[in-house]
Amino acid sequence: MQLKLDFKDYSPTLLGEIEKFATSLSLDDHITSVVSEILQDIKNNGDQALLEKTLLYDKAKLNTSDLRVSIDEINEAHSSLPESQKTAIEEAVANVTLFHEQNLPKNWESTNSHGALIGENYYPIHRVGLYIPGGNVPLVSTVIMTATLAKVAGVNEIAVTTPPNADGKIARELLAALGILGIGEVYKIGGAQAVAALGFGTATINPVDKIFGPGNAFVNEAKRQVFGVAGIDLLPGPSEVMVIADESADPAFIAAALIAQAEHGSGKEKIYLVFTDSSQFEIINSEISMQIQDLSHRDLILEIFQKGFLATHVRNLEEAVSVANFVAPEHLELQVKDENISFLQNNINTAGALLLGHYSATALGDFIAGPSHVLPTGRSSRFSSGLRIEDFFRRTSIIRYDKESLQKASQSALLFSEMEKLDGHGNSISIRLK
Repeated sequence: MQLKLDFKDYSPTLLGEIEKFATSLSLDDHITSVVSEILQDIKNNGDQALLEKTLLYDKAKLNTSDLRVSIDEINEAHSSLPESQKTAIEEAVANVTLFHEQNLPKNWESTNSHGALIGENYYPIHRVGLYIPGGNVPLVSTVIMTATLAKVAGVNEIAVTTPPNADGKIARELLAALGILGIGEVYKIGGAQAVAALGFGTATINPVDKIFGPGNAFVNEAKRQVFGVAGIDLLPGPSEVMVIADESADPAFIAAALIAQAEHGSGKEKIYLVFTDSSQFEIINSEISMQIQDLSHRDLILEIFQKGFLATHVRNLEEAVSVANFVAPEHLELQVKDENISFLQNNINTAGALLLGHYSATALGDFIAGPSHVLPTGRSSRFSSGLRIEDFFRRTSIIRYDKESLQKASQSALLFSEMEKLDGHGNSISIRLK
């Protein structure tokens, strides 16, 4: 454990310590510089630069013809996947579809005080790029949590990039999920170079209108730098979880929740425990030590608990609310008595996702519950939200005046023209009233 704080010492100093911890391992100048060079190289040299970066960073030697995954590869992956895994993917797709269909934006019209028509029209973005982390941990669930939304929104063109392994292959499970969703434009590229290719385009890859999906610090910085050439969804970084636990919480459940988010593998995950019962802390530590023994990512998990674990003892749930709202965690598990859930749910207003009660494991949200697991991190939940269906649309506002409604609006509009010293604006109105 890196740090343990006691909320009875609540002060600006304590909040400063929490903020320092929450924003540690943030973007540095080295990452900014490296990404800038990668983007410029892809912009100038296209496919050739892609091949060089793929060899350098992913150890995969590809030819230009290898960059795009063939339909045969996708079909083979789908046909060879065990039926049980296909069923699990289909179940997740169904739940994600159901959830996001509830939020499909609708065109609307009304009239304003002048009697003029006003409204909004929504249009699916024409072409989007989805970045899917791969490598040692191919995130099949991220395919579902991004591509399903694009399909439900009615996006015409969906291009997917994901890093290959050293053999130049993409995980079978990941390709199968794309096949189930009917997506056939998939490229074997990862990292900042993939974002650059999606943003600027190459001879092989057509540029997209907006880029979606989580990634490491280099991917996020690439999205930040390419913004303006293409849109981006948000900048989701390494995974975070906070568990708020009262005396009713099971130490084994708490330990399992913390471990689950620690194993994502970037080495920069953040794990928070906010607890009211001080007697539980050592028991939780023992549970962590015991549960990680046989896990495949044990060493990575240990690393996170050594440098990325913050435990805060609070005297009551009111103090827990203060900590949670300050940190604004990506995932927040409320492992508390049922009668305490409403209080916390009603007063915590910065979490990316709330998981209510002892049995709502964050992993359910990661995999299969319905809401997208692409969520804000690094305290950005204070001002942004997780991926939603609306993010795959653009909106156009509608205004229609006739002569009668223009007449009603003209006096105030001409006064604005006068106040802002924009004579041409005023003339564009008065000329229509002659």
